[in-house]
Amino acid sequence: MRNRLISFVGFVLSLCTIGVCASLALAITPPEIRGQGEVLITPDMHGRELTEYEFVKADLRGFDLSEADLRGAVFNNSQLQKADLHGADMEDVVGFASLFDGADLTDANLTNALLMESVFGEAQIEGADFTNAILDKVQQKNLCLRADGTNSITGVSTFDSLGCSR
Repeated sequence: MRNRLISFVGFVLSLCTIGVCASLALAITPPEIRGQGEVLITPDMHGRELTEYEFVKADLRGFDLSEADLRGAVFNNSQLQKADLHGADMEDVVGFASLFDGADLTDANLTNALLMESVFGEAQIEGADFTNAILDKVQQKNLCLRADGTNSITGVSTFDSLGCSR
């Protein structure tokens, strides 16, 4: 009986130790991958529901995110060169220090997006809605040079949404 009790106590202590180790491992897991296992990231994410997903230091160059629901998503220090974001709902997105060079943002909704230190060289922005988006002044001025079209969902012109002056 005593041996069984000692074995049982040893078993419980082993479980506790494993549980503590697992908790510690989760605590030191970088936030960019914590809790993200439920979404499979693939080059074709057309039309996917990715609200509030965190793409931190993600390499999404050339990925198809067209018509995806990206409301509240985070793109910090991410590579989005030549990504297809055509018609994507990017309302309330945080895109800090990300590269959107050559990305297709036509008809995308970027309302209330925080896009500080992000770069949009040669991005296609026809019909994109940047209403209340926060951009670096240089990027905003460069985007104004090619602002054209009206967003098909919000009805807001790209030129007006960027606060461009005539």
